[in-house]
Amino acid sequence: MDPAARFCLLRRATGALAGLAAPLLLGGCGPAPAALSGGSPQALPLPAGIRVAFNHRGDSRYRSPISGQWRQGDDLEALLLESIREARQDILVAVQELSLPTLAEALAERHRRGVRVRVVLENLYSTPWSQQHPVDLPPHQRQRQQQLAALGQGDAVAVLQRAGVPVLDDTADGSRGSGLMHHKFLVVDGRVVVTGSANFSPSCVHGDADGPSTRGNVNHLLRFDSPALAGVFAAEFARLWGDGPGGQPDSRFGIAKQGGGPQVVDVAGTPVEVLFSPHRRRDPNHGLAWLETKLATTRRSLDLALFVFSGQNLADRLQELHGRGVKLRLLADPGFANRAFSETLDLLGVALPDQDCKIEADNRAWAAPLEGVGTPQLARGDKLHHKFAVLDGREVITGSFNWSPSAAFQNDETLLLIRSPVLARHFEAEVDRLWRGAELGVSGRLARRMEQRRRTCGSGTQRAAEAAPTAATTIR
Repeated sequence: MDPAARFCLLRRATGALAGLAAPLLLGGCGPAPAALSGGSPQALPLPAGIRVAFNHRGDSRYRSPISGQWRQGDDLEALLLESIREARQDILVAVQELSLPTLAEALAERHRRGVRVRVVLENLYSTPWSQQHPVDLPPHQRQRQQQLAALGQGDAVAVLQRAGVPVLDDTADGSRGSGLMHHKFLVVDGRVVVTGSANFSPSCVHGDADGPSTRGNVNHLLRFDSPALAGVFAAEFARLWGDGPGGQPDSRFGIAKQGGGPQVVDVAGTPVEVLFSPHRRRDPNHGLAWLETKLATTRRSLDLALFVFSGQNLADRLQELHGRGVKLRLLADPGFANRAFSETLDLLGVALPDQDCKIEADNRAWAAPLEGVGTPQLARGDKLHHKFAVLDGREVITGSFNWSPSAAFQNDETLLLIRSPVLARHFEAEVDRLWRGAELGVSGRLARRMEQRRRTCGSGTQRAAEAAPTAATTIR
């Protein structure tokens, strides 16, 4: 038996012993043998040292730990658990929200076995939900508490605290916190990095316990086996951690971290470029400028799947690409696509007044709407949470970074560019899957909002540039 086959058999056996209901489509091990679609297509190849999982993928399946039912998709939690259980020396976690109790138990178990485990969270999610009073919480946080209580599996942050796992958040630098500590990465033993668009939460991975039709926000995770890349992420973690809890007040978050420029490492022959945010607006390395520079290199096709798209410079660059004949496909989250600050509206030729009857400052709706704009069909309560682009079928941009000023200038974020046609095929397949059945053009939801604002505001008035609002978002 060749080494790859032995590895896959070991993966499946290990998964079964760990309670993982089905194998993942990861690292060439292939999809689950009984996919719901009735005959799995042959697994696409992957570049050496890189694996990818999509939690709504159509040609693999696993048993949801929330509903107990078989469902289509890759088990993102299983990928995280596998990586954690491999740890022998050190685990670094920097994620906006960690609320999967099984994941917390795995971290606690490694800690008890002598592995050095350190966790950084966003301050909104660093207090055990079981210790919070619902009456003191805003509506979104109250709903989250109800959903986590409905799991009946315990409080993940409380699990970490009881085990003595050191945890800090983005107030550790003495501030009220950065815009958001929005990273989503895990580093194991200085050699493995797991990162992508998913928070380590039920709603981002499996679905909501109080919403049986939900399947989780549409997300992906990548695993890299690369000491060089792990070193880059470990250095970012060190800036956040400083001396840790009880040490000197030398943690750095947000602008104080001084993000720096992009770094390029080689992952088994695949160039991977990494940029951490935020930056000051005058810094030429900031994420929106970096994205625009990358988009400008596109020659033939550009596929995008975005949760938030509110960077005007990027909408302007897409218009320039469209004028050059680049084929564009944009899939946007249905909730954010129709907000007044969304640049998706520009591409649709729509200028939508906000609740104050103001049009976004510097708004530039396209005179000829783009046909290739859609919102995918999702279960009620689920979001399109990806933040990726595929350039000419050769490069993938991804990470935690929503395409917004908040991500560039306030939040702690990760941006990646991976130069791999082999990996790009996986992300193109995800766009193809979402594209099937997507509602293209002005959706019924948007049309109703436009009519309501027309009755209330007429055509609206232009908002002064200096008063332009910042899109404050709470992201699951």
